[in-house]
Amino acid sequence: MSKFLIIQTAFIGDVILATALVEKLAAAYPEAQIHFLLRKGNEQLLENNPHIDRVLIWDKTDGKLMNLFKLIKIIRSNDYDTVVNIHRFGSSGLLTALSGARTKIGFTKNPWSVMFTRKIEHSLDNIHEVERNQKLIAHLTNAEASKPKLYPSKTDFDRVSGYQGQTYVCIAPNSIWFTKQLPELKWLELIGKLKVKVFLIGGPMDRESCASIRDKSEGDVVVLAGDLTFLQTAALMRDAQMNYVNDSAPMHIGSAMDAPVTAIYCSTVPEFGFGPLSTNSRILQTDENLSCRPCGLHGYTSCPKGHFDCASKINMDKLIA
Repeated sequence: MSKFLIIQTAFIGDVILATALVEKLAAAYPEAQIHFLLRKGNEQLLENNPHIDRVLIWDKTDGKLMNLFKLIKIIRSNDYDTVVNIHRFGSSGLLTALSGARTKIGFTKNPWSVMFTRKIEHSLDNIHEVERNQKLIAHLTNAEASKPKLYPSKTDFDRVSGYQGQTYVCIAPNSIWFTKQLPELKWLELIGKLKVKVFLIGGPMDRESCASIRDKSEGDVVVLAGDLTFLQTAALMRDAQMNYVNDSAPMHIGSAMDAPVTAIYCSTVPEFGFGPLSTNSRILQTDENLSCRPCGLHGYTSCPKGHFDCASKINMDKLIA
């Protein structure tokens, strides 16, 4: 029986996209054991996944280095056939290099890739991230990428069922990065054009900004940010008439549920390869050719040019079209 470990210790969206590899390996090796290593705080994303036998958690906030070496010991004791490292940074590369696995796979950008048995080039070459990741296991499966998938439980769906007795849309107005986040005035403009119930979703850190949008809006708006878990949010998004999101984690939650998604791009561009994968998905961005856009892969805490034209020049009428 084959035994795989997938490593993705980056952020929420990265973990969600990495579930596409889980789907692919499970289909190709139905008898295999699949383990998944992620950073503490993201483990809830993999709850109920029928293809994952064990989740390993790395606590990066409390004793990061000590926990790293504990993980190395745990990984080596599991006697993996194959370790697939999606993460491109040194810490995960060390975990891979010292895993004791017979096959160690990762991207050449990882500083420890010299110790991998199979290395794949990584580039932002206008293909989706799930396709880039799929290259790591193409020799084990084939070149076709699977889609990411989350598995909310019946309890998760029951938790949000009280909100679903009417037509509604979800809006995730926030992002970790300011320049990836549509400004509040733009969200208010959108809500003013909507004629249905609006649920504002996100994490606990988003509650205050969501409350500000609700208080300034004349629409039927309810703040659920901080009230729902990842998988409860996924359950709510699945049955929405539309989910309006930034280039951020809620977009990938929508993809993993094949929920309708309209993704709004400010400082980043879809060509980086992190766009929506839902059957019903749209992309909205400024029509103007700005010389400063994109200004970076992840975004900034403020517009480097001071004008934020990539957001202010988005035509919100196209969201309703």
